[in-house]
Amino acid sequence: MKIFIDTADLAEIKEAMSLGILDGVTTNPSLVAKTGKPFEACIKDILQVVPGDVSVEVVGTDHATMVAEGKKYAAWGDNVVVKVPIIQEGLKAIKSLSQEGIKVNVTLCFSPLQALLAAKAGASYISPFVGRLDDIGSDGMDLIQQVVDIYGNYGYDTEVLVASIRNPMHVVNAALMGADVCTIPFKVIGQLLKHPLTDKGLAAFLADWEKANKG
Repeated sequence: MKIFIDTADLAEIKEAMSLGILDGVTTNPSLVAKTGKPFEACIKDILQVVPGDVSVEVVGTDHATMVAEGKKYAAWGDNVVVKVPIIQEGLKAIKSLSQEGIKVNVTLCFSPLQALLAAKAGASYISPFVGRLDDIGSDGMDLIQQVVDIYGNYGYDTEVLVASIRNPMHVVNAALMGADVCTIPFKVIGQLLKHPLTDKGLAAFLADWEKANKG
């Protein structure tokens, strides 16, 4: 399973890269706004340091605008993936961009039917938002299982990118279900490493070392 980081913060991206586990980055207008940088400058800074796929989201809501934005972003780097919302005009844009060889990450997915349509339109990635479904009393991971099963039934190449991750169990379950990618906030990436028995064991080893080497 590939691990992406869901951020536009360059410091967080560099720290995640230093761990040797990072395969790509997902951004959105809200995350870019948090950096305080102009949109284009922020994305180009990220593209300079990340060799893997970097998702850049359009803000247009009609086919022509989304395609124009997507082409503009794709010109910034070979690893740009254009994020498009799963709306009717978005489906048209997915088809147009993918036919020109531009990778598309379909965002704001909340149903298996949306995921099916995105795959048929040529999406490279589908991003079901599990945390937001959990927030309204649904089980977001049920959607991941449904999408993985549907894509497996028909052999779609679209990768299942689990988004809106809130905790390590989302990552565990995604891996068990066979999802292709998890895009994870920096805080949660840190939580993936944590286990109380690891901390306890390390403390015991270090304490024993001190005892054994007291002169």
